[in-house]
Amino acid sequence: MAIISEVQNRIGTPGVIKAARGMSHFGEHALGWMAIGAAGALVDKKRRRQWAGVAVGAFGSHAASVVIKRIVRRPRPNDPSVQVNVSTPSKLSFPSSHATSTTAAAVLLGRLTGLPLPAVLVPPMLLSRVVLGVHYPSDVLAGSALGAASAAVVLAAEKRLAK
Repeated sequence: MAIISEVQNRIGTPGVIKAARGMSHFGEHALGWMAIGAAGALVDKKRRRQWAGVAVGAFGSHAASVVIKRIVRRPRPNDPSVQVNVSTPSKLSFPSSHATSTTAAAVLLGRLTGLPLPAVLVPPMLLSRVVLGVHYPSDVLAGSALGAASAAVVLAAEKRLAK
């Protein structure tokens, strides 16, 4: 709890909390990432399969994180020193589904666009979950690792389908 409390005390300004809440709403159930993948698939017909892969990767990674949450059953942080700054769909914490789907989507979008999106998108999402007081640092790190593994599965499938 000390790390969460320290992060909140150092950077948990009203502006940061507002931005973190916006990121939380965008990433809820991976819907924002799936929408980007779907929009790309509609607009960029030449790379439709890769754009669909972004949506599939975000959805699949989110689903995997939910299954793991239900197995592990780790409760979210609950301590007077931690402020919870957003509502959550469950009381389960490990792994962070937001970290999972964001990492998967960022890796797949980065591969598709050639931009360094994992470095730009992932750290803020991971930090936002701690700032909001809904995850332990280990939750977001495990979620990010699961998201990277999920993206690797999608990329391997794309490679097989391209043959």
